[in-house]
Amino acid sequence: MPSRPHAAAPAPETTRYVIVVRGDLDARWSDRFAGLDVSVAQEGGPVPLTTLAGPVADQAALRGLLNQLWDLNLTLISVTQNATLSEPEAHHDR
Repeated sequence: MPSRPHAAAPAPETTRYVIVVRGDLDARWSDRFAGLDVSVAQEGGPVPLTTLAGPVADQAALRGLLNQLWDLNLTLISVTQNATLSEPEAHHDR
């Protein structure tokens, strides 16, 4: 039986997330949070909101990020999935 060439495996996909927490984390926290972009905004109240945005490899990595935020005793405001990126696009964003 002739062998058939195997189709190339699809590139792994990375999903982009935007995570918002109540509290103030500056850009120095970016390395701790897998290189996500970290920005802080004062939304008219006494407590600032921090946004972490960028590609997250998979659900396990997302859970790890959320656990770190929990360990820092930060209140989670929202987690939004923006788009799915192919592996080369995900590395380009960083």
